[in-house]
Amino acid sequence: MIWYYAVLFAIAAGCSLIYAFMWHKHFDVNLTLMFFAGVISNLGYLMLADSTTAQEAILANKFSYFGACFGPLFIMLLIFNLCHIKLPSLLRRIFFIASSAVYLSVIFTGKSNAFYQEIVFERTGSTAWLNKTYGPMHAVFMALIATYTIVSFIVLIYAYAKKKDASRYMISLLFTMEVVSVMCYVSRRIFDLKFESVPMAYAMILVIFLFIVYRISIYDVDDAAIDSLVEKGITGFVSIDFKNNYLGSNDAAKKYFPALNNLTVDRSVTRDAAFGEMALRWIDIFEKDNTRDKHHIDAEGGNIYLVNVNYLYDGRKKRGYQLFISDDTKEQKYINLINSFNLKLGNEVKAKTKHIEAMHDKLIIGMATMVESRDNSTGGHIKRTSEGVRILLDEIKKDPQFDFSEEFCKNLIKSAPMHDLGKIAVDDQILRKKGRFEPEEYEQMKKHAAEGAKLIDEILEGTDNDSFQKVAVNVAHYHHERWDGSGYPEGLAGDEIPIEARIMAIADVYDALVSKRVYKEKYSFEKANEIIMEGMGSQFDKRLEQVYVNSRPALEAYYSSLGDE
Repeated sequence: MIWYYAVLFAIAAGCSLIYAFMWHKHFDVNLTLMFFAGVISNLGYLMLADSTTAQEAILANKFSYFGACFGPLFIMLLIFNLCHIKLPSLLRRIFFIASSAVYLSVIFTGKSNAFYQEIVFERTGSTAWLNKTYGPMHAVFMALIATYTIVSFIVLIYAYAKKKDASRYMISLLFTMEVVSVMCYVSRRIFDLKFESVPMAYAMILVIFLFIVYRISIYDVDDAAIDSLVEKGITGFVSIDFKNNYLGSNDAAKKYFPALNNLTVDRSVTRDAAFGEMALRWIDIFEKDNTRDKHHIDAEGGNIYLVNVNYLYDGRKKRGYQLFISDDTKEQKYINLINSFNLKLGNEVKAKTKHIEAMHDKLIIGMATMVESRDNSTGGHIKRTSEGVRILLDEIKKDPQFDFSEEFCKNLIKSAPMHDLGKIAVDDQILRKKGRFEPEEYEQMKKHAAEGAKLIDEILEGTDNDSFQKVAVNVAHYHHERWDGSGYPEGLAGDEIPIEARIMAIADVYDALVSKRVYKEKYSFEKANEIIMEGMGSQFDKRLEQVYVNSRPALEAYYSSLGDE
């Protein structure tokens, strides 16, 4: 059943990567913490199932309990925040301290009998587990879980019935998530399942959270780029989705149109006939001709309001309509403020995009480093091969026979750290072996190429960057293919091997030659160069020979700078 835990971990990790792309600083911190907890816990269940010793199993169990101890708390706090209900800070502290105390009792397993009185490690086939006798802190743990769950249901029911500023769609998703959590938890005990259902709950919760995150991004009408306008109360904002449901408005808009106070989030804007009729008429005119986006309204007291209709965007995606409302007597000031708004919004988008890309790169490096840490023979390998790829690409850009785009080069450099990600599927006894592999062990090791491609494809699926996904998959899958067709895993030859994999192969082999491994000392640069050149036309693409020759000084300079790393 280890594949079951591996798939659920991959789903959790994939959801977290997608969340990293969608993240911005106005998201509730409990969302981020829950994605982190879900990944850590599912990693723990995977490690537990793959454990070979009691020590490994106990460590994995500590990972898995992080989500169990804190996940329900993060979810409850998120529900309070999304339903716009304030939980006293004292209660927040008490709940956090209680969950922390429970988790500390788990951390000290083996040194204290507070959470477990006895643990017995067992393994059948490819799956391991722990038989446990619980201590008093486990009763506290169960009481906390029950408390968080019951309070969450009560808050959701109350918000649905009473809170007009809470999204019914969001409440429904949160309610579904709570039901899924409870069903997954009790199902194993009711049906005596032979596998843990909690990792499935984490994976399903994170999928539901992605829908919640997708929706949250259009509810926040007071985003950072327009905070100053909102605070001054000059410009009003009203958001309406493509189904003509009311999404929200700020205080200034409610001052201009008091009827907005009678509307409920996620309900039709026509619930107030007067405002709904006007709004839908403006939207209809705008849809027929986008240049007809301005309308004047004669208001009480002789004021004339200017209403500007536009699309509501989430990044580059249209999500609905937004009405900008201002006093037309201050038109010039209004125009200046809008210009300022556009400038600030552009800077905010650039900053967020840069931050998301940085987080994505860190996640990739982190996953690759985690896999590398299991391999005794390749310490620092991903860092060195990534630099090797960059050096080769610097020379390739100078060669007119290669016409690679900047995007391709950037994607290949980002993909390089992931080339050995498939080693996560290789048994520790093989991966950490000190010395050369036996033939059957080598056959198992060779599977890492195909496994890595499969894992990367699953992780990056749906990230809206197909070109990066393709390059990363090809690098992992084919970097051990040989030009003469004698490589693995597919036995591709010549131009059948993607060019990105051919480049990666040179950097990979060069690093293996000039670096110390458990089964050999590092070769001199001259010896490594001799081997690489002998392989041109058989192991490596002959057309890359001159690229390698031109890159050799930079490669040797880089590896010389590393010393004995």
